[in-house]
Amino acid sequence: MRRSIYVKNFISTAVTVLLSFTVLGGAFSVWSYQALTSARREAMSGAARETLRYIAAQSRYYGPDLAGFETRMSLSMISRASGYDIIIADTDGIVISCSDEQLVCPHIGKKVRDDATQALLAGREFSAAAFSDVYGERRYAVGSLILGEDFSGTYVLGYLFVSIGFSEMSDMWRRFSSNFTLLAVIVMCVAFAVSLLTTKKQTETINAMARAARRFARGDFTARASDTQRADELGELARSFNAMADAMERSETRRRELIANVSHELKTPMTVIAGFADGILDGTIPPESEAKYLGVISAETRRLSRLVRSLLDVSRLSAEGGEAARETFDLAELIRVTLVGMLSKLEAKELEVLPELPEEPVLVVGEKDAITQVVYNLLDNAVKFAREKTALKIALWKQGGRAFVSIEDEGETIPESEMPLIFDRFHKTDRSRGVDREGVGLGLYIVKTILDKHNEDIFVSSAGGMTRFTFTLQVAVRR
Repeated sequence: MRRSIYVKNFISTAVTVLLSFTVLGGAFSVWSYQALTSARREAMSGAARETLRYIAAQSRYYGPDLAGFETRMSLSMISRASGYDIIIADTDGIVISCSDEQLVCPHIGKKVRDDATQALLAGREFSAAAFSDVYGERRYAVGSLILGEDFSGTYVLGYLFVSIGFSEMSDMWRRFSSNFTLLAVIVMCVAFAVSLLTTKKQTETINAMARAARRFARGDFTARASDTQRADELGELARSFNAMADAMERSETRRRELIANVSHELKTPMTVIAGFADGILDGTIPPESEAKYLGVISAETRRLSRLVRSLLDVSRLSAEGGEAARETFDLAELIRVTLVGMLSKLEAKELEVLPELPEEPVLVVGEKDAITQVVYNLLDNAVKFAREKTALKIALWKQGGRAFVSIEDEGETIPESEMPLIFDRFHKTDRSRGVDREGVGLGLYIVKTILDKHNEDIFVSSAGGMTRFTFTLQVAVRR
């Protein structure tokens, strides 16, 4: 049977509390009994000392009469005040006086066992069983010698015993323990209630996240965890969970947009290819026009090829993840080589290249092949949208530990509303859709993705027909 965290946590708390109170209760029982016994012993010793003072005072006035009426009255008075039984035995251990208020005391004439009197004479402790013949039970007691004096010195007149029954001692200890047990039960109940409430509150947050996760599994990415305002670890977990949910929702939105965009981009060239091919096959297109439309089919086929290549690049960049590999290379030389590779496109539009590149090497750190693709995509984008017979400017400079590359073309101004979208996947401005049919809307997205992996920035500005893209790279430290 599956047990929830709620049940497990409560059982763990209950067992811990019970074990703690069991150990504490056992230790407290032993300590309290010893403390009560010690306190009783001290109180009985005090009663014994007080009795000896009474006897000594009476002896000065009436002589040493341990069995007299005055002595018995004194014992009764002290017994009422202290709550202990008091007896006096002669030198043979025979009880001759008692604190019992009955006229005929049942204890007088009985004998205290010799081990008690001998222990007093030797200054030792005596057994609690020494009074079983006098009281008919075992009793906890303290004793003292009653001494007299004459011209030859001190001598033993008798023995004084102050005692209390074991049952009375146990009753007092049981009452004390009962109060402790009652208090312990109350504390345990409070602890259990607090544990139940606390555990329930904790599991509510976890259960909410579990419900949200199940909704994610069914494709619902709008679920969120509650209790994000908590200042503890569960609150941090809930906030992290919601941040993950936001990222997953954004990812799902981008995935759907990607599928929609890919479907759109594939549908147009495939429709053109299928339409013209069917027209040639069924004779709708006359033979003299077949070459023209076969050229259109070829162009659309190449466009599909470029789209697939770009999608593979996007897939590769997404799969690599993390930061880009680091190597040192000459950025100025990389730009020159890329420009040479684009001469045919530049000449086709009769563009004048105005390079502002330093003669000395500009060493930067990054992934050389990826940065080559960045420069190529930006140059290709500039050539594509530049007006014929205009100038294309490319500049490279260093500033504050960074190398800056700027590529500027003269053409149509990018609308302000489209500036935040320019690096999105499959985004094309109206001029691209109307004038250029070769682009697939992934070039600038790939540029942004590569630079993000390098932890670098790219900026774009467009005003008065001049559009400029500027990106940064870290300058290598010379050693």
